[in-house]
This record gives sequence, C-alpha cells and structure tokens, in this order.
Amino acid sequence: MKALVLAGGSGTRLRPITHTSAKQLVPVGNKPILHFVLESLVAAGVSDIGMIVGDTATEIQASVGDGTPWGADVTYIRQEAPLGLAHAVLTAERFLGEDDFVMYLGDNLILDGITPLVEEFRTVRPNAQIMLVKVPEPERFGVAELGPGGRVLRLVEKPRKPRSDLALVGVYMFDRHVHEATHAIKPSDRGELEITDAIQWLVDSGYDVRPHLITGWWKDTGRLEDLLEANRQVLDGLVPRVEGTVDGDSRIEGKVVVQAGAVIERSTVRGPAIIGERTRIVDSYVGPFTSIYFDCLVDSAEIENSVVLEQSSIRDLRRIESSLIGKNVEVGRATERPRAYRLMLGDHSRVGVITTE
Repeated sequence: MKALVLAGGSGTRLRPITHTSAKQLVPVGNKPILHFVLESLVAAGVSDIGMIVGDTATEIQASVGDGTPWGADVTYIRQEAPLGLAHAVLTAERFLGEDDFVMYLGDNLILDGITPLVEEFRTVRPNAQIMLVKVPEPERFGVAELGPGGRVLRLVEKPRKPRSDLALVGVYMFDRHVHEATHAIKPSDRGELEITDAIQWLVDSGYDVRPHLITGWWKDTGRLEDLLEANRQVLDGLVPRVEGTVDGDSRIEGKVVVQAGAVIERSTVRGPAIIGERTRIVDSYVGPFTSIYFDCLVDSAEIENSVVLEQSSIRDLRRIESSLIGKNVEVGRATERPRAYRLMLGDHSRVGVITTE
C-alpha cells in the first residue's frame, strides 16, 4: 500500500501567513502539522509516500527531506496548479500504479491516527473507503449521505443545504479503480476536479464505497480558530519536561515543555504550553495553550492561547490572546511621539485593537 499526501494548495484561509509559507508546516505544539501526518502514516504501516507539492515545494522538501526521520520513503510530485483533489490523484497516477493507497490532506490533524481505517480497508477490501465525522457546520465540507446498511449513496461538496451532518475527513482509501473515476469526471463549477465527484462516480458505477465513522478528535486546520483548537488539543497531551534554563525568579506551572536552549527569566509560564529551542522569555507571562517556536523573544509581555512562529519577538505588550504570529515578526509598543498605532500588514490580515478612550 502507498500513500498520497497533499502538501500543495495556497492556504487562503490562513493568509497572510501562507503568502510566504506552506500551510502544512504551520506548527501546533511546536511540530509542523505535516509531521503529524507522516507519523500517522508510518504508524499505520504505510511508508511509501508520494507527496503532492506546488509553489511551496522547496519549503516542504526542506522540512521533510526523503522521509528518513520517520522511516518513510518520500517521492515528490509536482502539481501544476491546485486544480482539485481528484486532479492530484490524476497527477500522481504513474507513482500510484495499480497499488491501493491512502490519500491524506496534509493540513488535517487526526490525533488518534488512521491505523483503524487502514486495517479495516485491508480486511474488508472495498474499492474505496471514506472517513466521516459528525460536524455542526456541514456546509463547510464535503458531505456524505448514507443509505441502508451504511452504504454511501451520495456525496456533495460544500452543499448550501446539507442533507446530513456527516463531513468527509481529509483521509481516503482507494484501490486502482479510482483512476477510472478521475479520467471520467469533469471539472466542477469551481474549475476543479473534485474528489467527491470521483467517489460519486464510483458509487454510481456500482463499485463498493464504504464509510468509516470516527469519534476521536479531528480538525481541518485551514482556519485560525481551528488551528488554535488543534494547538490546544496537542498541548493538552504534553508530558512536562525542562531541557532549557529556568531561573530562580520564574515559575513553571502545570504541563510545560521548555525545549533545549530556551531561557526563562523572571517570568511565569502556565501550562499547557511549550517554549521552543533557544527562545527567551523575560519578565513575561505565558499563559495556557500557547506554543512559542524556536529563536523567539517575549520580553515584558503577556500572551495566552496563541501560536508564535520562529524568530519572532514580542516586547512590552500587556496582553495578546487567541493569535497567530508568523515568522520573523516584531510586535511591540512604540515609544516615539506622537503616540499612534503604526502597522505594516500583509494582504488579508486581521487586527483587533482595544482602546481605553
């Protein structure tokens, strides 16, 4: 069995972070989401991995390499443009050949892994198997309707009026017959070859398509609020450890990881939280559900329920909450007069300002 991991796409819902970075490499709990995907595949016994890449290919390859750290063998497959999930399968057809494969969207996080799905597929041997989960907003996802005996009847991509609350999770199992479907379907109104249309073609053509309902925790991390929720879930499972330096005037409370080379000075870190390698926390408060990546500085500031990417600094700010701060970002209080907010923001940025006036 092989795997096809989708690590292309433009990540429009996480802009401006994804203007310059791959959305699959945004870290939760100081680990890129894509690394969780690789761990999950290898744990399920799938190590021959084709990775679909696009404009961020160089960054993805620098992070993953040939897959050796995970015990995987990674082959990179360039997709000309993000033209749909079924188009990704079409692009990877030569790599996949006649083999069964699991397709995994690289920005999805399933904390319990996919081993039960893979084992069920190997045992039951359907032509395709889809992962489903009940969600409160099914119109945001591909939605499945099930018939008698739990067989898949119909799939609709982001329906305006969903006929069920069963959303497709970003993991699919296929045998070789899916290639017939990707060649048979036409682009949708969005101009993409939809994987839901390919699966529907399999259903309509009499192939055996089965659902696998999951009850564990899953997130598509494409939105800020979902990314922060994923970060909270990962941090909640931390095993506390201190590999860096914590001075006598600092307090570490609850589940906290201080990674190698990190320094905590005259500060309080209240877990669950993780402080990355060579990061300095000085005269500050780091609250629960905060991940601060490597080579950062937090000086005379307070931050909680947030994700801070590498080599960023936060200085002299009273409170930051529920935020995603990108790479090499400087956030601080201006000292010059006139007192004013001075901002340099990328496209699609969001800023919330509270005044005391």
